[in-house]
Amino acid sequence: MAKPMAKKAAPDAPKIEFPCDYPIRVLGDASEQFIDQVFSIMQQHAPEIRRDKVKTRPSRKGTFVSVHIIIRATGEQQLSAIHRDLQRHPAVKMVI
Repeated sequence: MAKPMAKKAAPDAPKIEFPCDYPIRVLGDASEQFIDQVFSIMQQHAPEIRRDKVKTRPSRKGTFVSVHIIIRATGEQQLSAIHRDLQRHPAVKMVI
């Protein structure tokens, strides 16, 4: 009778050292209002971000827009709060 193979332990996820620059990408319905609302939500948690540093990219058909912002992350709680608040917005499709 063969011995059962031992499961390999999953490697630990890399630890993030805070503070650090942290990119956040939000995909949602294409509109200038959406971009402004994403920026406003992000600014509540990372007040140092500037609107002129926000990068956007429309989808091929122009239906959606990707909003890319790099923040100076201070901790896991901040990142969790940003993710939670962005997910609550009805026009947000995905937060990466």
